[in-house]
Amino acid sequence: MTPTLVRQHLPHSGAAPQVDQWARARDWAEIQERMLVPLYEAVYERLEVGTSTRLLGLGCGSGLALLMAASRGASVTGLQAHAPERLALARERLLPDARGTRARAGARLTDGEPTDIDGVATAAYNLVTAFEPVGCVAGDSEGLTEALAAASPLVGRGVPVVLAGWGPPERCATSSVLRVAAKLADPLRGAGSWRPALRDDLEEVAQRAGLRPDGSGRVACPFGYADVDNAVRGLLSTGLFDAAVAATDPDQVDKEVREALHPYKRRDGTVWMPNVFRYLVARTA
Repeated sequence: MTPTLVRQHLPHSGAAPQVDQWARARDWAEIQERMLVPLYEAVYERLEVGTSTRLLGLGCGSGLALLMAASRGASVTGLQAHAPERLALARERLLPDARGTRARAGARLTDGEPTDIDGVATAAYNLVTAFEPVGCVAGDSEGLTEALAAASPLVGRGVPVVLAGWGPPERCATSSVLRVAAKLADPLRGAGSWRPALRDDLEEVAQRAGLRPDGSGRVACPFGYADVDNAVRGLLSTGLFDAAVAATDPDQVDKEVREALHPYKRRDGTVWMPNVFRYLVARTA
């Protein structure tokens, strides 16, 4: 949800929740990130990602989507700015460690934006992905247009660019939990707060970036957790509740998230929330 669900927005006031960012990143990688696997698989199947694919992943997070592409034989490059903890986990997954573990063929990871990639030729990539879902947090597409524009010199004409977003609120059970973040963050006038996904969110981003829409799809991505504790850790790892934590305190956010999860708790203690995510395939000019 970078993500980022995933894109981490802090209040404009500059107040930052006092959280263990390394623990948060681990929760994201071990609990929450896998919820988007059906989305990644659907996109890779549709675009026939394989050994001829040279993929540039914007906002790659802790690298699960890149790892899945690499397992299909793709050469992958990931970019992640302002989240060194997640990028460190991506390196653990994709790059060799001190013991000489073999890296995924052609894998590269960069802390920053497309302009920070060194030694890459024009038209180096034939697929760009931006899997951090937009459309549930006010302003969550800010910066994406600029990142897509900065990546344009690295791709050729007609190259597919994949954008991802939340589906309709009525088909996303998690929307009711995210409303807790909006309610608690109200003293900050909604900075980084939840909003309903709009039908044309992805198309508007593509238009601003000078991309031509070329098809879309919807994918069921249910959020399933072993128990309520696991669900709270996973949801908080998205960063979507940071403004609420800053406006109130971690204990209150924890309490209200648990209450909001109650309708989705099953008899065996697991938590299950059906969701639908949307993706747009656009083409470079």
